[in-house]
Amino acid sequence: MVETKKNELKKIACEIRMGIIEGVHGAKSGHPGGSLSIADLLAYLYFEKMNIDPKMPKAAGRDRLVLSKGHAAPALYSVLANRGYFDVAELKNLRHTDSMLQGHPDMKNIPGVDMSSGSLGQGVSCAVGMALSAKHFGDKYRVYTILGDGECEEGQVWEAAMFAAHKKLSNLTVFVDYNGLQIDGAIDEVNNPAPFDKKFEAFGFNVITIDGHDFDQIEKAVADAQKVTDRPTAIIMNTVKGKGVSYMENQCGWHGQAPNDELYEVAMKELKEQLAAL
Repeated sequence: MVETKKNELKKIACEIRMGIIEGVHGAKSGHPGGSLSIADLLAYLYFEKMNIDPKMPKAAGRDRLVLSKGHAAPALYSVLANRGYFDVAELKNLRHTDSMLQGHPDMKNIPGVDMSSGSLGQGVSCAVGMALSAKHFGDKYRVYTILGDGECEEGQVWEAAMFAAHKKLSNLTVFVDYNGLQIDGAIDEVNNPAPFDKKFEAFGFNVITIDGHDFDQIEKAVADAQKVTDRPTAIIMNTVKGKGVSYMENQCGWHGQAPNDELYEVAMKELKEQLAAL
């Protein structure tokens, strides 16, 4: 990836992170840790890769993204707002009773949300169904879905994986946000679903492992996935929970906790400094 494009995406990812912090602070609740860890991926998909048009959010030929780890809705809302699906100012109203931005993605009321999600394990099944539909009707759109590493403890994830491989859904790309932490602690202490690469390979997937914060690696992995024509691809992304906010990084306590006014200011100051340095 050329440096100018990479730098632009870094700026967008930083703005997405700022939107995440605005949202959870405004709500006084939410899930910042696992939202911050996927900001780079979302920046790449929505601003570089996916065939989408904010003016036509329901266009039949658009690429689809299903946020299976629906509690990371602040990240999805932030990228959608920054991409032009709705006003960035709306992010401050996250989880307010009169806001369209619910605690989990809502496809009926939020432009750009392709599937309501949040019950862990179910979103990936919906993505598999979308990919199967595209294959059946000869549609060319691609389907992307983002799983949490802790979410992969759900049996439904592996039922969906088995079916996707059986149906050779090469138009499906599954991203696993492997930040190593879930709500109760480290995933290898709670109920270790790793090794992800060997498991997805055993279910019949093409598997790629990357640094989920490296735009060159993200771009190459997504491009390589698109070249595979006989099976779905799983991209295992090694990430940092809370990425971009120093006191949140690698801290499971920030899985589902909003910063107070003081910590909000600290986070925004750090992110603004990162943005200014780019």
